[in-house]
Amino acid sequence: MPAPQTPYEAVLHAARDVAKLGCALDAEMLGTALLGSVYSIAEEDRDTAVRGFVGDFLSATTRRRTASATTIREVFAVLVPDAEGSATVRRGAQAPAWTAQLGRVRPTGCYAYGDVYGDQTSYLVTFAYDDVDEGGPEHAVVALVDHNIGIAKDLYVGSSAERILEQVRQMCDDDELTWFREEDPGRLRDEVIRHLEITDGLSELPAEGSLATDRALAGARLALLPAATTPPLTEPPTVDSTGLVRDFLASPEAARFSLERVHADDELASLHFCLSLILDHAASLPDPDPLRWSPAVAGLFLLDWVHRRAVLDMDDAAMLPRVTRAWSAYATRRRDLPEAAAEQTDHVVEEMIPEFARLYATGEKRSAATAAVAQLISEGVDPNDAEAIDAWIEANRHRLEDGGV
Repeated sequence: MPAPQTPYEAVLHAARDVAKLGCALDAEMLGTALLGSVYSIAEEDRDTAVRGFVGDFLSATTRRRTASATTIREVFAVLVPDAEGSATVRRGAQAPAWTAQLGRVRPTGCYAYGDVYGDQTSYLVTFAYDDVDEGGPEHAVVALVDHNIGIAKDLYVGSSAERILEQVRQMCDDDELTWFREEDPGRLRDEVIRHLEITDGLSELPAEGSLATDRALAGARLALLPAATTPPLTEPPTVDSTGLVRDFLASPEAARFSLERVHADDELASLHFCLSLILDHAASLPDPDPLRWSPAVAGLFLLDWVHRRAVLDMDDAAMLPRVTRAWSAYATRRRDLPEAAAEQTDHVVEEMIPEFARLYATGEKRSAATAAVAQLISEGVDPNDAEAIDAWIEANRHRLEDGGV
């Protein structure tokens, strides 16, 4: 049998048995998996790419009359209703009875759960068809939002809503570092769609999970939820950095790590520099709250960000792990997290210190700009003195041209 000649022929071939499926949900799961291939390879806005593909597919297959062709056209039109031509797709003469149930679902529950640190929140919505026999079982859409990188990191559509919900409830009941609650449908919709739009624009998708294959169906389901009744926050809350630092230095956590005894000028400068790095790192995150601290945030800070963005001298490098451990304890207390959260964070940070020291010694994660500033400082040049930098560049022009600096 000759290979399909166009992407549309390839889709028709892959969907050749769609009309033989037993219910609408099975067909929608097949349709979203097929569109996931388009989503995953798109080089620009992925959601727009899928919408454009569906519009082109519907145009290219207008005259197809087989049961499989007319059925997959209906499935795509329901999954991507804003694609050109979706509104004019009609039921085929040979279409299975269950096509009348495509997209005919209602939300039956909205929930959210996540870790107490605030690193990730999962949103779960259950849906039921108007006609269970033809439509299929009650099912669930689960979206994982990662607040440290600001994207929807994964999506999943599961065909057993009751089982999924029970597993989530049990997991949260068994782990004091997780929480579970019912969620406002409008807030859930806005949060997931807002983060999905960022994910849609990524040049590279998260490596694992079912985000691509389930994106179209999850998006269609989320669009059925009502809009939020209150507008989302457009600006992050203002952080009183001076007040926060003052409170930290007077805290029992600072005293536990002997930071209140730092008086020598060089040590005091390092202490305040290290605190400024923690605040600057928090400001660089999608959720810029310096008290939203966790093992994951500490890892991003100690093992990545600080090496790329800061130039540390030996006093700073000696001070930073100590300040980080104290800040970890301070932040978890301020947020009233369980004692287990404080213990886990401190344990993880302590385990990171040898790797932090190694990265500091090797400089392997330094950015080019950070490495250049470090070079200036090592040669006694003040990086804030423009005239001194110009003089250094002139004196080392031959090294720069030869790539030796």
